Amino acid sequence: MSHQDAAHTTGLSTTPPETRAAEVAPVVRRADPQVRAVTVRDIAEAVILGLRDFQAAPLYGLAFGAFYAAGGLAIVACAFWAGVGYLAYPLAAGFALLGPFVAVGLYEVSRRREAGVPLSWSGVLGTIFEQRHRELGWMAFVTLFVFVVWMYQVRLLLALMLGLRSFSTMQEFLTVVTTTPEGWLFLLIGHVVGAALSLILFSLTVVSFPLLLDRDVDFVTAMITSVRAVVTSPVPMIGWAATIVLLLVVAALPGFLGLVIVLPVLGHATWHLYRRIVVPKA
Repeated sequence: MSHQDAAHTTGLSTTPPETRAAEVAPVVRRADPQVRAVTVRDIAEAVILGLRDFQAAPLYGLAFGAFYAAGGLAIVACAFWAGVGYLAYPLAAGFALLGPFVAVGLYEVSRRREAGVPLSWSGVLGTIFEQRHRELGWMAFVTLFVFVVWMYQVRLLLALMLGLRSFSTMQEFLTVVTTTPEGWLFLLIGHVVGAALSLILFSLTVVSFPLLLDRDVDFVTAMITSVRAVVTSPVPMIGWAATIVLLLVVAALPGFLGLVIVLPVLGHATWHLYRRIVVPKA
């Protein structure tokens, strides 16, 4: 009888003990980041710290803010160039959804100041560039996907409420939506849907972007952590979301120029709020 037959007959395994141990060893799952409840006072203090970061490193904030404002102007200009100027308003409103991704550089500035690391353009931009190998790119895709959904629902509502007509000028579009019952219904439903999408994206990104920059976690875990942060402190967090929307709308009115100041302050404040929400690693 061969050695294999004897082992089979006696019920003994010929697999080395260390291999068997590896096969049955349980997979240790990394613990999810823990979140803490925050108050309105925490948010106010995060804004103050964000203002200090902007004051301490204004060139970084102004550069990222100018880049964001230029992007908004470019999108609106392209709409007019393509003959769909009547979409300028929904495009401008949807463009605000991309703010959390553009603010990644501001999170890095605040992170470096907090850690006492010297600021440099090569260091900040290098860190952003390195994110292409990590999970932050997937979060950028999620943000862009919500923006596309926003624009599709705008076109759908236009077709349902105002028919398949096209508007030759922005003035014609504004006249229809502000003086007709169909236009009022379009504005009402559009703003309700926009508010819902904004809240969803806020819940998914308010913590996830800075978390992905700060720790090596997957983007799904980051989104879940972000949603948990909002659920843990719903009133102050939803209030913070409404404040962000209001500030971005007001800042976008003067040709997006206000975003040069508002974006860096909100970006730095978001980093400090993240530090208050997510429990540091042991």
